[in-house]
Amino acid sequence: VQLKDVVCEESKLYLLFEFLEYDLKRFMDINPLDEKTIKSFMYQIFDGVAYCHSKKIIHRDLKPQNLLIEKTGKLKIADFGLARTFSIPVRPYTKEVLTLWYRAPELLLGNAEYTISVDIWSIGCIFAEMYLRHPLFQGDNESNQWKIINEIMGSPTPDIWPDIVKMPGYNGVSLMNEPKKMSEVIPNMDETALDLLMAMLKYDPSKRITAKQALMHVR
Repeated sequence: VQLKDVVCEESKLYLLFEFLEYDLKRFMDINPLDEKTIKSFMYQIFDGVAYCHSKKIIHRDLKPQNLLIEKTGKLKIADFGLARTFSIPVRPYTKEVLTLWYRAPELLLGNAEYTISVDIWSIGCIFAEMYLRHPLFQGDNESNQWKIINEIMGSPTPDIWPDIVKMPGYNGVSLMNEPKKMSEVIPNMDETALDLLMAMLKYDPSKRITAKQALMHVR
């Protein structure tokens, strides 16, 4: 989002940005999204996030309200208030980031050494919401959010996510849910889109698709 001007006035500082007509949440509320529009938005999200990640920036708060849209259909990523740079090796960060409904499992379990993959999980949640017209995982608090993810995605085990045993919030196999068929959860999503969604919503962060790789799915 383009910064137009900076105005200093006594003890206040004003940042003047370009005006965009919608955020994605409002756009979805008033416009039906067809496949072409969803594909366009997803490509732009991946393109922007891939650029951020290439510059070693994690957004950490991707959600529909932070994706702004012009009347022409151009989408821009906004609100970098929780963003930060990352380095290798990964150092501890705060886990109090990301709006609850778009928060990755490793954050819900208290991991402070996360990577750019937290942004990918959020994009997956946004992708599903474009089809459902409501959030995929709607928890009231962290424990309820974790429970709802388990109910839909199935309960993770060390076999599919070895590092789960290192998570501060992991207390053994407390939930024993089988995964639901995502084609039944989101019946209007075709097989190609479902494959992309599942590549983003993997429990193991190291196995999630990257934004750069995802661009190849939506070209």
